[in-house]
Parts: sequence; structure tokens; C-alpha cells
Amino acid sequence: MTYPEDLPRAELEVRQLTKLQAMVADVQAGNRFWQPRLQQAGLTADSLTSLADLQRLPTLHKSDLSADQAASPPYGTNLTRPVTEYTRLHQTSGTTTGQPLRWLDTPRNWDGLMECWQQIYRLMPLRPDHRCCFPFSFGPFLGFWAGFEAAVSQGRFAVAAGGLSSEARLKLIADNQINLVGCTPTYALRLIEVAASQKVDLKSLGVDTILVAGEPGGNVPAIRDRITAAWGARVVDHWGMTEIGPLGVSRAETPDELTILETECIAEILQHDTDNPVATGEIGELVITTLARPDSPVFRYRTGDLVRAVTTPDPTGRSLLRLAGGVLGRSDDMLIIRGNNVFPSSVEAVLREFEDIVEYRLVVTKDREMQQLRIELEPTADLDAPAQTSLAKRVTHGMKDRLNFHPEVVTVPPGSLPRFEMKAKRLVRES
Repeated sequence: MTYPEDLPRAELEVRQLTKLQAMVADVQAGNRFWQPRLQQAGLTADSLTSLADLQRLPTLHKSDLSADQAASPPYGTNLTRPVTEYTRLHQTSGTTTGQPLRWLDTPRNWDGLMECWQQIYRLMPLRPDHRCCFPFSFGPFLGFWAGFEAAVSQGRFAVAAGGLSSEARLKLIADNQINLVGCTPTYALRLIEVAASQKVDLKSLGVDTILVAGEPGGNVPAIRDRITAAWGARVVDHWGMTEIGPLGVSRAETPDELTILETECIAEILQHDTDNPVATGEIGELVITTLARPDSPVFRYRTGDLVRAVTTPDPTGRSLLRLAGGVLGRSDDMLIIRGNNVFPSSVEAVLREFEDIVEYRLVVTKDREMQQLRIELEPTADLDAPAQTSLAKRVTHGMKDRLNFHPEVVTVPPGSLPRFEMKAKRLVRES
């Protein structure tokens, strides 16, 4: 059997165009958000004869969606079907204004998201003997809801471990012979800390796969290596967003890359400040047109994620887009510290090389309109004062050697920094 993700490039592009034409036809018939945008670009289902025609549309920003929902609360106008046909609501963790984006899905949309996950599980791969646990609170966050339901639909044992303490979740993993855990990278690290305090050897639990999502980390070598060393498990990175669904995964053959499901989307890598494509192999912003979610679609959506395409052939022969190092950073998180462009994920990659650091926080301040960075380190409880001073100095030198700037580095008392189950918020901007 040939799966969609195995299609050669020519057939893949036929699939993309067919799905795109059908989606545009649906949008023309009943989507108040996209109708005027398509009309202004002179784009119709009949005039859409190649994938290149999509570029007649300008790119879409998250602020466009936020403004639409603010003007037409609570869901905005990006609805292709009557609102009564939508059965699921998910939302983002919050925009820069603090107001989350709400996203509705019809059963047809949900089927499309399940197809994305089926492909992701095949690419990982998810094995027949995998017993899965998703240790997070099942609120309106999309990612692990869809991952959980897709695992169940494939006949896998799956536990939704919401409403439990970290200690209880570790016991649940042990008692139910779980061998795949799905969580954020931050929570995988948090469970390492909890296991150490409980004298639990994580390697003895038999978990062989940690599927991480929701934030950078799975493709950051220092973070991935720390999780692997403590759990004795392979780390699989997953990428997606509430607005676009699940669309990326790292594979066993290419663990340092993200493979993008171009079967269910059209992906572009554009310059951050223009709609022009970057040169092959250069860093740019990932821009997505959804194909699996026709009843609340986005066309040419700027994700804010900075990526670089792999230019070498896929070792498996697949034709899907691959991203070197996964998501390299976010355009809206970039800091300029003393003339250096610094991404929080790059700082974390350095910090995770120090085993004496349990948690950290990045505090950005301004001094005469120049950004300054203070790194607050929470060391392990057994580290005495001289050792903490030494740790701060070693981190300072590491930042200088790797990222070419000198931050202020301080230590804080054990247990004083917040812990996170979902997306970590370690970057604080002080006025």
C-alpha cells in the first residue's frame, strides 16, 4: 500500500493542487473572512491552475486573525460552514495581547487532523506494542487531544493523565507499563526532577519513546540528550499550531530534522520582512497553507517560526520538506543583546549542558533603550554557595563562547522559579 507521505514529488503536488482547489471553492461559497481576500487577489477555484497561483494572495499574520475575532466575537468570520456544524473548540495559549485565538472544527476538519496524526505516527514510527500516556491537563490545548485520539484510533492503549500530580503520573506510567510518553520538553525535564526527589529510576520504567511538542526542545541537542540520558528513551519532536494543526515530526532516520506533512499543507520559506522566498538552504520564516482543515482554513499563514530547508536527498526516498535542526527560533522572540541576535532557544541549548541547573528564567530589561539580559539559574539543592558562584561563572563563559555576549547571570534559591506542565514561559520582559 502506498501512503500519502510516500508519494513522489509530482504526485504530491497534484494532491496539493486538488485539495487547494476544493478548499478555495468551499471558501468562495461561504467564508466571510476569506471571500474578500480571494476576490481582491483575483483568485478563484477556476483560475487556480497551479500551486504558483497561490502566491497572488498576500501572507496572513496572526494579528489579522486576532483582529477578526475581536471584531466578530467570539469566533471571528473564518468559518466555511454554519457555526452550528462546528463541534470542537480549541484555543492558543495567548497572543501578544493576552487574548487567545479560538479555533472551531467540524467533524470533517477533525477527520483531517486525525489523518495528519496517522501520517505522523507512521513516520515516527508508532509501534504496535506502544502503550501511551499523555501526562497533561486536557484543557483547550489542541496538540495532545488530537495525538491521544489518533493513538486510540490506531488501537493503541492510551491514558489521559490529566488532573494528577507528577508523582501520581510517574506511578501511573509504571503501573500500566507505559512505553511512550507524550508531553512538552519542559515537562519531560520536570519529571526527571520529580523522579530524582522520589528516588525513582526513570530508566527502570521501560519508557522507550518521549514524544515532545508545544515548544522548542525536541530538536535542541542538549535538551534531547538530557531527556534521553535520564529516561533511556528516544526523543521524537513534533511541530504544529492550533491554527494549522499537526504538521511536523522528527523521524528515526533523520532525528535532527523535522519532516513537514506537505500531503496536508503547502509550505513556503519566506523572508521575514517580505513575501519573497529565501534562497535555497537559507533561514526564513515558515509559511503554511492548510489543506486538512477546509472548514477553518488559513492561506499563506506566517507561523513566526524560523527554519532552514535541508537540501540533501532524503535517505528514505521521500519527497517531503525537511527542516534542518527543526524550528531554529521565533521571529517575535528574537532579542538584540549588545548588537547580537539572540534566540531564547539558543540560550536554553547552552544552559541544558549544565547538569547542575534545574530551572532557569530569562529577564529582559532596558538600559538607555538597549536590551539587557539577566539569566536566573535555579541550581540543584545540593549545590553550596561556592559551587553556585562557579556555576554562574561557567554559564557566563559558555554564553560568551557560544553566543558572543556577556549576560548577567545570577543564582536563585532552590524551588523559587515556576514549574510548567504545558508551554513554559521562561522569558520575562521588564519595562
